[in-house]
Amino acid sequence: MLPTLDEIGRRRRLLAMSQKQLAHLAGVSQSMIAKLESKRISPSYLKTKAIFDTLEGLERKNQFKAKDVSHGKVVSVHAHDAVSKGVRIMRETGFSQLPVFNNDRIVGSLTEKIILEKLFSAPKPDEIARQSIEKIMDEAFPSVNEETPLSMVSTLLQYSPAVLVTKRGHVQGIITKADLLKVIGT
Repeated sequence: MLPTLDEIGRRRRLLAMSQKQLAHLAGVSQSMIAKLESKRISPSYLKTKAIFDTLEGLERKNQFKAKDVSHGKVVSVHAHDAVSKGVRIMRETGFSQLPVFNNDRIVGSLTEKIILEKLFSAPKPDEIARQSIEKIMDEAFPSVNEETPLSMVSTLLQYSPAVLVTKRGHVQGIITKADLLKVIGT
């Protein structure tokens, strides 16, 4: 189902395009775009579809990708490290979540939330600090490739505190909700 015709002008302006540029790319006349936007004509389905296909292609091309907002330096911990080391790294870096690796493989995640849950439910809280991270870690953060649209990353961040960005199976970066907020400021 196609969007309403009112969308044409709005989406064209968001792309900072003139009516003439859109018309050229969609294979229609500039006057047709002007008449559509002013609601003076009802175009055929094929012409309308061509215009919307053009707009969608341009929007996809201009969309932010995971690689555009990810942190290149991923601070992580090893599964065999003590929880106290993870806490120290979190304090030093200001990060509230860290990916957990075993050699080069992602095996889990360590978050402030999981540490606090374990701390408050433990009979002897000081023992948590000495445990290995693998004993308390949570599931690994989801990972996406560098070309993944930011809209998909945003959806993943609704369910996970971070998303890892990979290239050919190797972690290249990490994205958190705070990184998405930075996009708004650009």
